[in-house]
Amino acid sequence: MYIGNRIRLFIGAFCIPALLATTYCLHLWFQHGMQLHQQQMLLQDVTRIQQRINADLLRLQQLLMLYAPMAEQPEVKRAWEPLLGGHGINLFIFRQQLQQVLGGQFPTARQLSSQLQHPTWLESQGGGILFIDQRPVMLGYLHLSDGQLLLATHWLNPNYLQALEDENIVELRQLQPFSALPQSHPTTFSQQLSLPSLGRDLVMLEVRMPSQPTSLMQWHNLPVLMILLGAALLVLLGYGWLRFKLLAPLSRLMAELEQIDPSARNPKRLSGEGGAEFAVLADRINELLLRNSRHKERSRITLESIAEAVLLTDRHARIIYLNPQAEKLLGIGRRQALKATLGELFDSANSLDAEIKQFMSTGSRQAEHCKMALVLSKPQILDRALSNLCDADGEIIGSVIVLRDITEEEQLKQQLQRKAAYDTTTGLLNRGAFEEQLPQFVAHARSLAVCYLDLEQFKLINDNCGHDAGDRMLGLVAKTIAAEVTGQELLARLGGDEFGLVIRDRMPVDVTRLLKRITQQVHLQTVHHQGIHYRVGVSIGVAFCQNDSRCVDELLKDADIACIAAKRKGCNQIHIFDCHNQELAYERNAPQWALRITRAIEAHELLLYFQPIRNLNGRSQRQRLEILLRIKGDNGRILPPAQFIAAAERFKLMPEVDREVIRMAFDWLAMHRSLSQEISMSINLSANSLGADGMLEYIAEQQELYAIPSHCICFEITETSAIQNRQRAMEMLKAMRKLGFSLALDDFGSGFASYGYLRELPVDYVKIDGCFVRQLAGNDRDYAIVKSIHDVCRTMGIETVAEFVESQAIIDKLNEIGIDYAQGYAIGYPKPLQQFSLLTAGLRLVKTNTTAKDIEAATSV
Repeated sequence: MYIGNRIRLFIGAFCIPALLATTYCLHLWFQHGMQLHQQQMLLQDVTRIQQRINADLLRLQQLLMLYAPMAEQPEVKRAWEPLLGGHGINLFIFRQQLQQVLGGQFPTARQLSSQLQHPTWLESQGGGILFIDQRPVMLGYLHLSDGQLLLATHWLNPNYLQALEDENIVELRQLQPFSALPQSHPTTFSQQLSLPSLGRDLVMLEVRMPSQPTSLMQWHNLPVLMILLGAALLVLLGYGWLRFKLLAPLSRLMAELEQIDPSARNPKRLSGEGGAEFAVLADRINELLLRNSRHKERSRITLESIAEAVLLTDRHARIIYLNPQAEKLLGIGRRQALKATLGELFDSANSLDAEIKQFMSTGSRQAEHCKMALVLSKPQILDRALSNLCDADGEIIGSVIVLRDITEEEQLKQQLQRKAAYDTTTGLLNRGAFEEQLPQFVAHARSLAVCYLDLEQFKLINDNCGHDAGDRMLGLVAKTIAAEVTGQELLARLGGDEFGLVIRDRMPVDVTRLLKRITQQVHLQTVHHQGIHYRVGVSIGVAFCQNDSRCVDELLKDADIACIAAKRKGCNQIHIFDCHNQELAYERNAPQWALRITRAIEAHELLLYFQPIRNLNGRSQRQRLEILLRIKGDNGRILPPAQFIAAAERFKLMPEVDREVIRMAFDWLAMHRSLSQEISMSINLSANSLGADGMLEYIAEQQELYAIPSHCICFEITETSAIQNRQRAMEMLKAMRKLGFSLALDDFGSGFASYGYLRELPVDYVKIDGCFVRQLAGNDRDYAIVKSIHDVCRTMGIETVAEFVESQAIIDKLNEIGIDYAQGYAIGYPKPLQQFSLLTAGLRLVKTNTTAKDIEAATSV
């Protein structure tokens, strides 16, 4: 059995070698540690012995220095005699000959004098070791001032050497002279120590480490060996237990597994003998076999129940299974199909078999879809999905073919495609077909003229006569345009009352003439309804392109923008797009600006600026400022509203812009709550926001959220927006007055009926249109108009604000009239709201000598 062999291999090839290797490594590690320890102990004792001998030599020298001054005093000799004799120290003096002064032990004066035949080589004082009669003697000397030599000796007898030894650690083997200093090779067990010598030979002391202190520690090898043998025995016992408790039951389980048929609907269950673990394992395997059986049964039922025809083939493209739907679709029986190929069944020259084999050879894991036509009882179009069938190892063992009859779908699709390309009302191409054919149409054109045609007064026909009459008019217009073109152009109805016409390789003059004829002929078409004749006009925008890399979609946008310009000029007008026209450029960039504004609102990237408003009458101490909107362009330049407000109005984004401005202004006030009693902030509301659903509720919600006092907020609306949305504006303004907000009427005087609406609108301030203020200092008519507006407002209890105040002369005139507030570059330039400060930007006014150049520079902000 494989698992038993693996266990034996694991024990023999891994466990036992691992035990041996571990034991050997531990032995080497212990031996190395013992050697290092012995060497360290030996070095420590060598150092200790050397220090002891050097200290004894130094004491002999110190003894001589103490004795020298008192050498001639007899009482000193008597006092020192017992002291020195007890320590084995002899004193000698050398005058003409060597004489012993104190002591009487070895060495004698005669023995010592034989070693000192020429004492002049000695230094003034020092010490060392001499060998006298092969016995070591420690000697200290001192030269006296009268030329005498004082000596002290101490015999290094065996007792002295024994005193130097450390019990059970080191032993001193011998102290002997050497004629030359040998090379020092310290070992673990002995080392030679060189001592100071006063003779011709070197003095060496051999220090050895006895083996007795460490010999007991060497016996650790035997216990380790016993532990190793015990571990090996445990491994063998463990193998026997595994063989009996694991391998034998596992062998029985494997034998039972070999007898199971996985394809059987009710496979034989495993017994699970051998212990609780094997019972659990057998239960899990039985459960897995049961799940597999149920899964196969579900798969069989599913394949027989689905509407598609399913066929399985082997790697030779021979059918090994087909469901009942495949039998019905192909008109063959199961016995006839099994072991045959599709090519053999349908006599297709084996092309189907080749395709299937080719697909299997690619090894693709993705299904391949294609359409195939088969002639059975009748011609049929089938959708074929071909997938590779893989085993558990990922090897391809066959293929799965799913067939679906799509004959009716294909026929219906062809009919729909024919209808989808043409407009049912006009018979022209529709927008989808127009855009699909456009790239191919302009592919090799040398020049292009893209025309956008928009009917005028068409809505009048639809509203008064109904859509049937409108459809008749559209049909007449389409026939008229088609009759004027040569057939080499691309003409389509783009939607509603809009048509597209693309002309290639024609001179601009010829294109213009053609469009004029179309305009004239379209205007002649009439629809009769209840005795009334209805006509339509057409506005045409044209975008020319010659050797230009711009795509046709861009040209169509340019033509659409030019058509808008043509509609502004009146009915039956033609306008040619000019990229240098600033107004058209703004229109062209309007979609991009709308997207940029939307992103800025979502990311809270709109920029708030402010412009101060000066109080001219001195009756109010509250600092007033108007909130202005800016946005940052792609190049980082701050752009004024003129470049993006038109786009926001065109795409109905102004309510969202106003909401974001209100939120940001309220947020700033909440962060500078101390200013709420000292400032009044004016916020503009656009015409689209007046009466917009939810706008009033949003303002009230933001006020409550940020806890903003109503008296510090003033909302401004333009006179034009108030007139256009009169009823809804009145309702919203009254509701805002109830919330406590102040209201201002901006650009007052620009309309013809300004005074008539003024008495109806509940406003607190009137901002006089700047067209009357710019030339106020030198224009009597403007002066009279401004004065009349102020007089009327004063009578009605409304305060006045003059806009576009750009010089001190204008300020003087406003003071003459009695205008309450002034706003303009002479008062202060627009600045970021974050820079606002009462002590700096809020109260500092522009000096009166502001030049025209300064004003012109400020207008670029």
